[in-house]
Amino acid sequence: MKPGPVAPRPLEVALLASVFVVAACGLIYELAAGAVASYLLGDSVLQFSTVIGSYLFAMGLGSYGSRYFERQLPAHFLRIELLVALAGGAMPALLFLANGYLPGAFHFLLYALVTLVGILVGLEIPLVMRILRRNVAFKELVSQVLTFDYLGALAVSIAFPLLLVPQLGLIRTGLLFGLMNAAVALWALWLFRHELRRFAAHALACALTLIALVMAFAAADQITSLAEDKFYQDHVVFTADSQYQRIVVTQGKPGLRLFLNGNLQFSQRDEYRYHEALVHPAMAAHGAVKKVAILGGGDGMAVREVLKYPGVESITLVELDPAMTRLFSQQPALVALNGSSLLSPKVHVVNADAFKWLEQGTDTFDIIIVDFPDPTNFSIGKLYTNAFYGLLDQRLSASGYAVIQTTSPLVARQSFWTVVQTVESVGLHATPYHADVPSFGEWGYIIASRRPWRQPTSLPPGLRFLDLKSMPLLFDFPLDMARVPAEVNRLSNQVLVTTYESEWGKVAH
Repeated sequence: MKPGPVAPRPLEVALLASVFVVAACGLIYELAAGAVASYLLGDSVLQFSTVIGSYLFAMGLGSYGSRYFERQLPAHFLRIELLVALAGGAMPALLFLANGYLPGAFHFLLYALVTLVGILVGLEIPLVMRILRRNVAFKELVSQVLTFDYLGALAVSIAFPLLLVPQLGLIRTGLLFGLMNAAVALWALWLFRHELRRFAAHALACALTLIALVMAFAAADQITSLAEDKFYQDHVVFTADSQYQRIVVTQGKPGLRLFLNGNLQFSQRDEYRYHEALVHPAMAAHGAVKKVAILGGGDGMAVREVLKYPGVESITLVELDPAMTRLFSQQPALVALNGSSLLSPKVHVVNADAFKWLEQGTDTFDIIIVDFPDPTNFSIGKLYTNAFYGLLDQRLSASGYAVIQTTSPLVARQSFWTVVQTVESVGLHATPYHADVPSFGEWGYIIASRRPWRQPTSLPPGLRFLDLKSMPLLFDFPLDMARVPAEVNRLSNQVLVTTYESEWGKVAH
């Protein structure tokens, strides 16, 4: 008669539970480092690829180095957990502070921390397996450890963008999982209390680590303010981490300013120039606008300008991030800035990906305003491709106009004309123009249509920047902004993103 299955011992259960926590924490630190780098440096594909690659390499080094730990394995495991808790948990906070106070050292600190945490995380699982090997058969040991390792990774990979970052922010998320690593160390302290030679010293180290992380967690808002006030130069009045981006609103001499992932989106001092130039050349030229779609522009400023035309019956605002439309329809200072535009009964807000919204819908519009951030990464770059403009063409009425904000034709000349070339590649007529917006410099736009654009004969009252006399000047390009040969930006090549990074990178350096 075969013996029945042996129930796992409490020690085994505890260590396998620790594997689950360790795996979850390790992946969180990797994701947090990639997210911070993406927020602060742009080009999310490049940042996540290099951070993850460096992290995995460092984990390999740690796994290899674990062979040199031969005695007192529980003590080594406990110490490594405390080091991971401190280095990994504090990593987002340290990176934000470095970006504000030591921007020149940011890259070095990023990869130094990623390497350190990766090596420590690489040491953890081999040590746990060697501790478990004393009581568990090798075959069962590998399957059990890997199962709990992968389950921990799955749990946090889902929770990180959907729950942790939107609710806690990156700094508190890192510190929370640092506390979880410290809790594993505390658990190991109790489990192996009879094996540890210097129990009192290990207990003190656990207590000090937990106290430090708890204090940092409680002060997370102050740490964030300290870092961001320095980085943005003005007082930060509102911050939010959505699953899509870091939203920061500051207050200073230029008034309110909005930053997404560290990139300026508008300044109260001169946003009227940008939005009047974006909206009115197309709106006024059409003459009989009934239905308008605005893609992006969750701040409601473009909506405000569209509402200056009484004949408009409906405005569909397609904004990916609900945090943006919620912020600009609820915060009193921002609602005042957009003239309560998002609260108008004519406005229907759709929180969706604009690419998918164009694909799935059938309605056509007299005017479509495309107000996306610049193509700093491939997820935004897809919204500047010929595939996107082909979909835009299908949703434009026969006499309609689409207008696209299109970076600076002076600073990013090649990028600007790449977008023009891409619009023309789908059979639309492209009419480029530009306006001076002091916060951004010379800024570019493109009107896309099936019929040629024509100069409007009237504008709505109350504009602060545009008038009929000066409008033709917007469509005149001096020699240093004149058209240059450019490729079509396709989903398969995303040439615009690399061109954009190259041109703006020259300015930054």
